[in-house]
Amino acid sequence: MERCINLNSDLGEAFGAWPMGDDAAMLDIVASANIACGFHAGDPLVMTRTVRAAQAKGVGIGAHPSYPDLQGFGRRPMTLSVAEIEAITAYQIGALMGIAAACGATVGHVKPHGALSNLAAVDAEVALAVARAIKAVDAGLIFLAPAGSAMVAAGRSLGLAVAEEVFADRNYDDAGNLVPRSQPQAMIHDPAEAAAHVLRMVREGTLRSVTGRLVPCRAQSVCVHGDDAGAVALARHLRDALAAAGIAVVPLAAMIRQP
Repeated sequence: MERCINLNSDLGEAFGAWPMGDDAAMLDIVASANIACGFHAGDPLVMTRTVRAAQAKGVGIGAHPSYPDLQGFGRRPMTLSVAEIEAITAYQIGALMGIAAACGATVGHVKPHGALSNLAAVDAEVALAVARAIKAVDAGLIFLAPAGSAMVAAGRSLGLAVAEEVFADRNYDDAGNLVPRSQPQAMIHDPAEAAAHVLRMVREGTLRSVTGRLVPCRAQSVCVHGDDAGAVALARHLRDALAAAGIAVVPLAAMIRQP
């Protein structure tokens, strides 16, 4: 059987007159787009343009819900109850589904963003709140969640299809969680380093932490963040490296069907 992987990127993160990233170029590289739903970035027109652009390229469309934090780009911790988290997640998924329906497109997956994702990765109650929101809106949506996180367990406990995600441009700590962006080793900017990082995770099923510890992981989808200045170059290099290694890039749903 051919080895394969999904590539995804966080897109639609412009807002009004303020641009962010090169979505058009990224849509030529990735197979799945996680589209901001207006709480950390994006607005109805940006969402519409991004959905239409993804649809034109045959790229899968997903909702990228976050904390309501435009100024902080959804990367600042917030104190919300689990009821609020469930409600804001459902709200944002529904918003993107409405935009997609108006464009004749469909939403296929959900991936939490930023500080919300970081908390849900380690907090079982928050993870369940996110999973409940997804299931309540559409039980057929794929839950794209960090590999080995509390969200993976929460989604599976509720019967959702879950795809486990790793990050090409982020480093990990010894527990297998992302190194906080406040720390100098958080990001990987070198395309060759990122490709080696991903190939290890895909081929060997392990990630290497910043201290050198090997942590088991399941890599079904790989994210390249679209807002970084070098994102497109890194994504292109990664796609070429995957092809050279005989690893095909496929839609997210195809990974769910893998044994």
